[in-house]
Amino acid sequence: MNETMLAVLGFATIIMIIVLLLKNVTVPALAFIGVSTVTAAILVVTGTFTIGEMGEFIGAGVSGVHSTAALFIFSVLFFGIMTDAGMFDRIINALMKKVGNNVVGVAVMTCVIAMISHLDGGGASTFLITIPAMLPVYKRLNMRPTTLLLICVTAMGVMNLLPWGGPTMRSATVLGIDPNELWQQILPMQIVGIVIAFATAFIWGNIEKRRGAGAGAGVSAAVAAENTVETAENELARPNRFVFNVLLTLVVIVCLITLDVPSYYIFMIGCAVALFVNYPGAKRQNEIIKSHSGPALMMASTILAAGVFLGVLEESDIMTHMANALAQFIPASMGRFLPLIIGVLSVPLTLMFCTDSYFFGLLPVLIGIGNEFGVNPAHIAIAMVVCRNCATFISPVVPATFLGTGLAGVEIKDHIKSSFLWIWGVSIICLAAGLVFGVINF
Repeated sequence: MNETMLAVLGFATIIMIIVLLLKNVTVPALAFIGVSTVTAAILVVTGTFTIGEMGEFIGAGVSGVHSTAALFIFSVLFFGIMTDAGMFDRIINALMKKVGNNVVGVAVMTCVIAMISHLDGGGASTFLITIPAMLPVYKRLNMRPTTLLLICVTAMGVMNLLPWGGPTMRSATVLGIDPNELWQQILPMQIVGIVIAFATAFIWGNIEKRRGAGAGAGVSAAVAAENTVETAENELARPNRFVFNVLLTLVVIVCLITLDVPSYYIFMIGCAVALFVNYPGAKRQNEIIKSHSGPALMMASTILAAGVFLGVLEESDIMTHMANALAQFIPASMGRFLPLIIGVLSVPLTLMFCTDSYFFGLLPVLIGIGNEFGVNPAHIAIAMVVCRNCATFISPVVPATFLGTGLAGVEIKDHIKSSFLWIWGVSIICLAAGLVFGVINF
């Protein structure tokens, strides 16, 4: 096959995967494996490559992502153990008791709880913790649930940049680097994002207050505390290990930042210590691990399957041919501004592309185009992951979005309508911060 036909085959492969994912025909792992296998078969049948060569390509692709898969497995397990032990519940309960009927305080507390809840990188679990705890308070204070969702998704968007967060891991997988290495580059932008998230809570808390929220509502700290999660009835809760678990979590996070060792190894040690201290005995430890195996297996299988996809398209140089074809349509004077262009467009694109198709389908092609103009691949990935993350939980192609709107009793269209422009502004500010701090340059 000539270069043009290889490029066409690559585009067809990506389009087919995106269609399968957007239409919920199958899970991402099966889409990546199935479509990539068909593409590999076409390459073999046409005599472009041998079966042995395709096997080497696939092996190289999977070997490049196995460390990321390991990171996700053990990070999910670690934060799952902390959740089971009641560490997050106790922190949230203590915060909720201080809220009272302060409208701005409620808004800021929503931001804090969402950030704490999202340490595990799970959108669904964050919504399940934050919205049921805060919605009754919002109703009693006559605060709009759309404001609750806006504050929540803003906080989740910036916290999702952590190295065990899905988008960061996906981007690192495509770049072929450790997620922790990518995160350390993103960190200045994330810090700005966290400040913006708190500013969002403060501003919208005051907006709600000017609307009359909180006037005569009579919500006390005791009432607010009724909506917190009780951990005493949870047999897995370990209140006597609270201080130890907090210190262990802090040590793990500090080690991720400071130690030059694989991120997954740090979480392996954290899991071993957490299990040994909180749940001694092989039987109970086995139960804990099994209870968190579902989310870990789903994401790990997706990452490994994406390795097959990347191996077939990248190792065969198909993506290079795709990039060459697309680069012909970009003026040479605009090529070096690709990170800025894709950063600005990331929020609208988030409404159309699911996470897997965005990072495993679109990002590799854009990196290839950037290479034609001498653009650093990491800068394209950083612009995409930071700006896209801001809008993750307003996207109708992200399942957790529907969970959040359902729990809050808000229509998806109302959620998008009330949040879209604000979130887009947040993403652009984060992009500008990346330019100011030199994280992204031309």
